[in-house]
Amino acid sequence: MIHAEGVAEVTDETFDQEVLAAGLPVLVEFTADWCGPCRQLAPVLSAIAREDADRLKIVQLDVDHNPGITTRYGVLSMPTLMVFRAGEPVKSMVGARPKRKLLQELEDVFAAQ
Repeated sequence: MIHAEGVAEVTDETFDQEVLAAGLPVLVEFTADWCGPCRQLAPVLSAIAREDADRLKIVQLDVDHNPGITTRYGVLSMPTLMVFRAGEPVKSMVGARPKRKLLQELEDVFAAQ
């Protein structure tokens, strides 16, 4: 899996505890080793994880090794970014994007805290 620095990996087994029970909103990147756009997104997620750690938790889930969660949320394309708050998905985005655009798309998530 393409590991973004500072971004934890979650699995089917740890997802509910790490994501659904988290105190902060959680951005989950559904990713895979073979996904080129996922590699482009890794440094963007690393930077946001460092800069906004007090407002947002970022984790990655490898879809090839964790089919349960992937199926539960109907994820079909990589990368899919899904934001969870209080155990519920509140936002979903598909595809890589530059840091500035991703932060703009997350503004409503930050504003709702």
